[in-house]
Amino acid sequence: MPSAIEVFKKQWARISILEQTIAILGWDMETCMPDEGVAARSEQMALLSELAHRWLVSGETARLLEDAERETRGGEYFSIDASMLRAARRAYDQRVKIPEELVSRMARTTTKANSIWIDARAKSDFGAFAPILTELIELNREQADCLGYTEHRYDALLDIFEPDLKTTTVEKLFSEMKGELVPLVKEITGSVKAPDTGFLDQKFSTAAQEAFGLIVLKDMGYDFRRGRQDRSAHPFTTSFTPYDVRITTRYDENDLLSALFSTIHEGGHALYDQGLPLDLVNTPLCQPISLGVHESQSRLWENIIGRSRPFWRHYLPILKRHFPGQLDGISPEQFYRAVNKSKPGLIRVESDELTYNLHIFIRFEIEKELIGGSLETKDIPPVWNEKYREYLGITPPDDARGCLQDIHWAHGSFGYFPTYTIGNLLSAQLYNKALEDHPSIPDEIEQGNMRTLLAWLRDRVHRHGSRYTFAELVKEITGGEVQVRPFMNYLSEKFREIYTPPTP
Repeated sequence: MPSAIEVFKKQWARISILEQTIAILGWDMETCMPDEGVAARSEQMALLSELAHRWLVSGETARLLEDAERETRGGEYFSIDASMLRAARRAYDQRVKIPEELVSRMARTTTKANSIWIDARAKSDFGAFAPILTELIELNREQADCLGYTEHRYDALLDIFEPDLKTTTVEKLFSEMKGELVPLVKEITGSVKAPDTGFLDQKFSTAAQEAFGLIVLKDMGYDFRRGRQDRSAHPFTTSFTPYDVRITTRYDENDLLSALFSTIHEGGHALYDQGLPLDLVNTPLCQPISLGVHESQSRLWENIIGRSRPFWRHYLPILKRHFPGQLDGISPEQFYRAVNKSKPGLIRVESDELTYNLHIFIRFEIEKELIGGSLETKDIPPVWNEKYREYLGITPPDDARGCLQDIHWAHGSFGYFPTYTIGNLLSAQLYNKALEDHPSIPDEIEQGNMRTLLAWLRDRVHRHGSRYTFAELVKEITGGEVQVRPFMNYLSEKFREIYTPPTP
């Protein structure tokens, strides 16, 4: 007779496979579904989301979970079974609070919203998106009320993406960062020693951009036997299992760097998903810990590695071969400085490493007010524009480059944005620890060898799946908690070195 834990695993596997099917439909919708397929797809997504929810919160799942918990009670806290059941219990307790009808409405609305957002952004027409955005805000408020909270309604939504994260914690971390980051941005962007980027002001073949990006992805360790790259309106990573992890990007012949760094960013996400424990597929542990940890992987690869001197000492000659005659005479040092030029910009995904978090602060403040009820949908564009003037000194000329630029709200993902900054903070701490353990990493990267770094991340982060909480993982690796200081030290040292004129 099978054990209670084995019976529970079989039940959970059914739920996981159904959710993977939903994810495949989502990937198809964003990459190759015809425009007229939206109505049918919204019904498909709604029905499957209902079924997945129903199976998860069923009495049978509750009974099997309780049986497994009784069977394993008293075991080692961090054992596979105990960790698996904690993750399952959290998922069950969270989802059982949400009515099936709300799940269906959310799935149906987000599917429609995605198509409306794509069209509205193309036409730079916030008014066309506003009605369904209002619906999504109301649905998220309703979801937050179902989940419950003690201080801020926004806490309930943060918890979906970053378990146990509170609005007050985000406010504290962001406030500490702002106190140093805002003056640093003013200092750097006001410097007369800005890197030369004129050589980037030309057209670069998108086919060659794609070919170069594929080389970088392979060198990072992305396994194309278990993945693929496609194009979409907004770059993203989708993981069905560690055996099938897909990424997308978008290309612009007038911008060499945008697709490249989004490719590296999504590659970082994909490496995490491909590194999840293969022997635990379709269990609660074959999942990333949180979006903050996920973003730490993407931001580490994109910025700390992809915008580093060692990286470009190796890859610039390869890049030049893809664009014959276009980058002649440019040295690795010149290119390194160019890719790290800091200038306040309108688009979050194209912003430099120094100003990026200011974009996140803006979105966090707006989301918090929308969910709390102190800001109405119609007021988003003027508030958005005013915050850009305040934080970045620039004003969006239209909605497409303003409040319509991100896909997250169309997906109903309120509470997601803060995880980018949480990920940035953690990325610095992880890389510092990796260098402690393997000081040779920069020299290896200069040779195009990123295997040691990936192996370290596989061992310390990826292979655990969701065995640990965010706080437990950070403590396990660093001995403490997520901090602002390591990241700010990294930024200030890097950019002051690039922008401070040499002593005569």
